[in-house]
Amino acid sequence: MTHRIWTLVLTSVAFFMVNLGLVVVVTALPAMRHDLGGSLSTLGWIINAYGLAFGAGVITAAAVGDRIGRVRVFAAGIALFTMGAVICALAQNTPVLIGGRVVQGIGAATIMPLSLTILSAAFPPERRGAVIGLWGGIAGIGVAAGPLIGGAVTQGLDWHWVFWVNVPLGVVVMVLSLVFLRESRGPSIRLDLVGVGLFTLGALALIWGLVRGNDAGWTSFEILGSFAVGALAIAGFALWELRTTAPAVPLRLFTSATFAAANLTGFLLVAALLASAFLIAQFFQFGLRYSPLEAGIRILPWTATPILVSPLAGALSDRIGRRPLMAGGMLLAAVGLSWIALISSTTVDYALLVLPLILVGVGISAALPTTPAAVLNSVAPADIGKASGVSGTLQRFGGVFGVAVATTVFTTNGHLGTPMSFTAGFRPALATTAGFALVAGLSALGVTARRATAADAQAVAEAA
Repeated sequence: MTHRIWTLVLTSVAFFMVNLGLVVVVTALPAMRHDLGGSLSTLGWIINAYGLAFGAGVITAAAVGDRIGRVRVFAAGIALFTMGAVICALAQNTPVLIGGRVVQGIGAATIMPLSLTILSAAFPPERRGAVIGLWGGIAGIGVAAGPLIGGAVTQGLDWHWVFWVNVPLGVVVMVLSLVFLRESRGPSIRLDLVGVGLFTLGALALIWGLVRGNDAGWTSFEILGSFAVGALAIAGFALWELRTTAPAVPLRLFTSATFAAANLTGFLLVAALLASAFLIAQFFQFGLRYSPLEAGIRILPWTATPILVSPLAGALSDRIGRRPLMAGGMLLAAVGLSWIALISSTTVDYALLVLPLILVGVGISAALPTTPAAVLNSVAPADIGKASGVSGTLQRFGGVFGVAVATTVFTTNGHLGTPMSFTAGFRPALATTAGFALVAGLSALGVTARRATAADAQAVAEAA
């Protein structure tokens, strides 16, 4: 195989692992709760621990890759992700399981931005949309297969085994990446650990307040203190980034309306995607009493769509632009999610859910590969590494934000006690995710095309 084919295959399979590791747990969560105990908020932390570590590490990983070699750091991230999967597979209590998810998240934080940067550097701008579409489509198989694999393995073996599925794949991809990928570097700049630390502290404090608000009381010292720390840390982060000579997030990039709009769309896209996947998978088991495998099968009309739609959307975006697919896709997803929220009950016929599930899947699949492509095409080649890191960070924190807000809405209106009490919380929580999708569709209208210049093409060719 040629260098570019190896690059496409290995970066896509690695991103597939990241997506599989994220969603494979959603149909296994009720079994985890049965063995380990906890509320829906506890189940949310099994997802959010991964997302927080993922989001916190993306920018640093991208910068380290630029400095010491993207392929080398990419392979190290795969090794770390695989190690985290082993920790989760061996976990016998919730703290160890969440700790393993943190390790997995740090590994994923390294894999995702560097896979996109390595892939983007290997192809010229005029082919980038199609290639990123293939990258997203292959990775989308992880989204499609995750709930099904998680349900089948949980029902047939044990939930611990859902983490073993990535281990052999991780070892193989790590070795092949070191052998076949061409090493590349970006500008060697000082790591902005202060900026990353402030942003992570702010996000963690805000998410903690959202998740704990119902249990601790919204006016309690714990919650008000969490929100105050979060706000101060985010404000401190913004001031630091404006003053430091080597910012983790160059705020000048946000002066581009397309860069800002595409990143806001990505944040809300992943918020809607992850929160709704989390809720619907639990609704099928807690609300409709399906088994883990039955739940995994019934979510396929949604989760299988990226396999077909994402590659087509990526190729089409090179012809018609990113905005129509991003905006149209997220508005379509908002319709599907609103539809499900409206008709859901403890006695709803599954056949009535199939069409709106397909609408959600098609909509999100159209926006999923075109959004990062819009981000990368809005900056000069020298900023691709930074732009990829910013995009990945905001998307991962978007997922954490989405799950946290949806969980809060759920616990305000329902609980896990009975199918009826679960559905009472599920409907407004899912309606909230529809709101995320709607705003994402509106924000995508701010994306405009940036024409690639001859200098851009030359820079990309040199980077490859």
